Amino acid sequence: MKDWSILEKRLGVTFKNQELLKQALVHRSYLNENPAFHLQHNERLEFLGDAVLELAVTEYLYSNYPNPEGELTNWRAALVNAKILSEITQDIGVEEFLFLSRGEAKDAGSKARQVILANAFESITGAIYLDQGMEAARGFIARAVLIKLPHIIEAELYIDAKSRFQEQVQEKFSITPTYQVMSEAGPDHFKHFRVGVFVENTLIAEGQGSSKQEAQMAAAKAALKTDWEEKIK
Repeated sequence: MKDWSILEKRLGVTFKNQELLKQALVHRSYLNENPAFHLQHNERLEFLGDAVLELAVTEYLYSNYPNPEGELTNWRAALVNAKILSEITQDIGVEEFLFLSRGEAKDAGSKARQVILANAFESITGAIYLDQGMEAARGFIARAVLIKLPHIIEAELYIDAKSRFQEQVQEKFSITPTYQVMSEAGPDHFKHFRVGVFVENTLIAEGQGSSKQEAQMAAAKAALKTDWEEKIK
C-alpha cells in the first residue's frame, strides 16, 4: 500500500483530490495488466503538464533575464529536456510510486524508464495545475526545476557539446569533426554504443551511451576536455 502523504511531502503539495496525483503516475503498461483499475493512464495529464511547465519556465525567464530570445530558448530547453526532468523526478523520490507493468518495473535505469520519469514529472505538474491552479504549479516548478538554472548557466550546460566542439574545430582548421560508431552491444531495447569523434582521420576522444546521439554527445564533451589541437598538428 502506497503512502501518498509521503509523496505529497516530497512534492511540497497537499492535494485536495489525491486521485489526480495517483492518476499522474499510472503508466499505460499498468492498465494493460490491470484493465479493471479505477483510474486512466497519465498521458492526458502529461499533455497538460507539458504546456504548464513550458509556460511557467518561459514566463520566469522572460521576467528575470534581459537576454536575447536565442539564449532564453536554449536555457529553457536545458531545463525541460527528458534527461533533466527524469533526474529531478528520481531525486524527488517519485519512482517508487509509479504504477507500471511487471516488465516496465524491472526495466530500471533504461532509456525507456528515463522517458517514463520525465513524462511523470509533466503529468504531476498537470495534476497540480488542475487541483490547485497555476500559482501552485509555478511554485512546484520553481522548487523542482528553476532551482537548476544558475548551475546550467554557470556550467554552460545549455550549449550543445557537439555544436561547441564543431565551432572550435571549424574556427581553428575550417573542417567539421565526424563521428564513428566504434562498437555496439546489447539487445535492441537496451543498446550500448561506443562512438569516436574524429578530426580528419585523427581520433580525438570516445564516448559511450544508450543511443548513438548520447554517445556522440559524450565523445564531444570528452574532446572538449582534451588538448585536441595537439593531436592533429
